[in-house]
Amino acid sequence: MQLQLITLCDSAADYQGKLCILGTFDTLCAREFPVAHPQCSLALRLLFSPHDVGQHQLRIELKNEAGLSIMPAFTPMMDVNFPPGAIPFVSRNLVLNLQRLHFEKAGVYHFVIHINGDELATLPLRVTRYEEMRGSNQPAG
Repeated sequence: MQLQLITLCDSAADYQGKLCILGTFDTLCAREFPVAHPQCSLALRLLFSPHDVGQHQLRIELKNEAGLSIMPAFTPMMDVNFPPGAIPFVSRNLVLNLQRLHFEKAGVYHFVIHINGDELATLPLRVTRYEEMRGSNQPAG
């Protein structure tokens, strides 16, 4: 099993096996805290080989800098089957639509993805004040 892609974006959809992604990002800016981000999507594309046939338990969490979950864990089961014939791999897309993500303070948060109890990947999300981002774009001098 291989993680082919993971991204946070404005929106994503699985369209007949194609993963369509719009507006990928890694930073959110807020004028004040706490803040709730209205809507975004976490998109994953997994690649499975024939020895991965069967059910796989996923667990997706969003953790703060202290390692505490800040949203309920998403725990879907993923069935992996191969059609008749010799094909080398199958892919599965997973889109998690997230609404009203709540952040108490600025910091670096992480989406943590587990499959069958093993950590597969982490995806960082920086949440910062708008003024701090504006200042980082100013030329030196």
